[in-house]
Amino acid sequence: MEPKYNILLVNGSPHVKGCIGRAFDELERTLHENGISTTRINVGNKEIRGCIGCNYCKTHGKCVFDDAVNETAPLLAEADGMIVGTPVYYAGANGQLHAFLDRLFYSTFGNIDYNQKVGATVVSSRRAGSTSAFDSLNHFFSMNSMPVVSSTYWNEVHGFTAEDVESDLEGLQTMRNLARNTAFLVKAIRAQKEKEGLPVQEHDAFTSFFAERR
Repeated sequence: MEPKYNILLVNGSPHVKGCIGRAFDELERTLHENGISTTRINVGNKEIRGCIGCNYCKTHGKCVFDDAVNETAPLLAEADGMIVGTPVYYAGANGQLHAFLDRLFYSTFGNIDYNQKVGATVVSSRRAGSTSAFDSLNHFFSMNSMPVVSSTYWNEVHGFTAEDVESDLEGLQTMRNLARNTAFLVKAIRAQKEKEGLPVQEHDAFTSFFAERR
């Protein structure tokens, strides 16, 4: 039996069939062609509030707000990685998506092993501001031992509508290459994991400075 791989796609746009939706269509089709199954969820059209730092999750294993965050956690735990997509607002990501990721990663810390799950960000903008949004979302992956998947350009498409994205031939090409790179990387990680195991991650040191203020 062929090994099964799965990538979780998280659409942060309020327009499910908008520009990010079209980019994800291209991603999904190419991932499937390369033997990777996908699970797609939409969070940009849901009510998602930000983290309040209550630490309920530390004692209960889930977020105090029982919404899409808690629904997504078990899907992410079983996935080989995740790709998040956002429209760009004022050179930043959709607020709901950012709040969702803040709470998802904070509430699952210690409960989900992120070591070598792959991560990638896809952004959509009319013209500019996309790279700062792209960078900010990749921080979630880079501080959790998640290899960030690249493509042949920034992982972005341009336009106001899904129909506009059809004209962004390079953007769609970038999505296909991102999908192929994602498929290659998750298969390589799985093979190495089965051969030698995952790299050891140290967590004992936690630098904090509590010196008395002067």
